[in-house]
Amino acid sequence: MTRTARTGCLLVAVVGALIAVPACADSPGPSVVIGAWGGEHIRLVLTETGGRLEYDCAFGTIDAPLRPDEAGNFEARGTHAFERGGPVLPGMPPPKQYAARYSGWTNGTDMRLTVTLPDKGQDFGTFLLHRGRPPLLDKCL
Repeated sequence: MTRTARTGCLLVAVVGALIAVPACADSPGPSVVIGAWGGEHIRLVLTETGGRLEYDCAFGTIDAPLRPDEAGNFEARGTHAFERGGPVLPGMPPPKQYAARYSGWTNGTDMRLTVTLPDKGQDFGTFLLHRGRPPLLDKCL
């Protein structure tokens, strides 16, 4: 191969790489995790816009899509509220909602979820969930 031919091939390779880079930059991010998840003391239903959580004696929301990174790690913000046992009577104020941080890991089938309440300076707990499995809830009475 002549020097001119090699230079031409190199130029084609460089131009091809430069064209490919913008296409990669516009590719979608990690996929959104959706579906029903269950575990001991927790139910989680994720949609394309966020999620709802139910615990034995509390509930919460995830206020944005859950998007794990390439390693399966995620973090999202939402709310958390403690419930109390007994009936809800007319005129009772709704439970106070706290800011919540939801972090963890998933492989799409299994999930480890840690719930942190920054305003209260505490972790609510870490839960193991499985996609499509019914929750094991002991509702507070």
